[in-house]
Parts: sequence; C-alpha cells; structure tokens
Amino acid sequence: MPIPRRGIKNIRTLAGKVGEMTLPHKAYMRLSHIELEKLRRDIEKKRARQIIVDIDACMQEIEGEKALLLQVLENGSLNPQPQPGPRRSSGGFKVRY
Repeated sequence: MPIPRRGIKNIRTLAGKVGEMTLPHKAYMRLSHIELEKLRRDIEKKRARQIIVDIDACMQEIEGEKALLLQVLENGSLNPQPQPGPRRSSGGFKVRY
C-alpha cells in the first residue's frame, strides 16, 4: 500500500486555536472600546434629555400664547398688550471699530 502524499493542508498548526480574549492586549483594547462607547452613549443621553427640556419650554410658550389669544378673543379686544418674550440669546459677539 503506497504512503499517501501530504501537502500544506495536512500540516497541523495552532492557528485559530488561541481565543481573542486570551490575549491580554486584545482584551484591554476591547475594554477601552467598550468604555468609549459607554461614554458616547452617556453624552447622547444627556443631549436627548436637554432636547426634551427645550421642547417642554417651547410647549409652555405655545400654551401661554394660545391662552393669551383665547383671552383676547373672549374680550373682543384686537389690541392685546404685547408681552416681551424671554431673551433667547446672550447678545452674540459685537465688533467694535
């Protein structure tokens, strides 16, 4: 009986047997990636909360304006006393010459 020929495919190696998490540097890289993702999500959550607060403030302004308009319509007066709204900007920057 002839001896079977062996090629490169028959060579036994340890390739692929070492797990990704058994290498310390890969585990540390994965941990740092997870921490950065957690930080990004936390910032995103804070921004979403601030957007909700801003939307609620706009909704209250709308309700106030609506109540004022309904009051004007009930009184029959077309010239309501204008009420200054809250100042939305801090003034921006000013250029002096």
